[in-house]
Amino acid sequence: MKYQDLTSFTVPASFRGRSKVTVQLWWIVQSTLFALSPQVMFGWRRFLLRLFGAKIGKNVSIRPTTKITYPWKVSIGDHSWVGDDCVLYSLGNITIGSNVAIAHRVYLNTGGHDYTVPTFDIYASPIVIEDECWVTNDVFVAAGITIGKGTIVGARSTVLKSLPSNKICIGYPARPVKDRIPVKNAETVSV
Repeated sequence: MKYQDLTSFTVPASFRGRSKVTVQLWWIVQSTLFALSPQVMFGWRRFLLRLFGAKIGKNVSIRPTTKITYPWKVSIGDHSWVGDDCVLYSLGNITIGSNVAIAHRVYLNTGGHDYTVPTFDIYASPIVIEDECWVTNDVFVAAGITIGKGTIVGARSTVLKSLPSNKICIGYPARPVKDRIPVKNAETVSV
């Protein structure tokens, strides 16, 4: 009995969403012009991502160490951040809302393989991170997940099921532990 036979594995023709040439060109641009750009050149990296079909809002900050598999499957709203060493494994669509903070070493994984068939078929499911979320350091987000508006995901959590809005969530698997209370007046917040 075989569990998987990788000699019979194939990637469906339209799976990548662009030609093999475009994919390879992006990977070359990402490892040179994108990755080698100075930290402060956020506008340059936004330009490169838009050039390859990403929908990037205004004033988005993406660090040069971020890896994005297929930018044409990524949409990021206004005033959002993507930190150092993040991976946007965008086999499927990734939608990040406005005013979202994605901290360092976050892995957004939209794809996987069907282990129930010997051909080990590849699949993709979208990830949606709604407005005003904070996904903190070293978080893994699985395919098919939605993180509701205003939710915080604590450091080193693993998100295997969608999370509701306005919660603070932690753990493996991540689960809500308390409500997130919105700040009423920024002037009253002490640091």
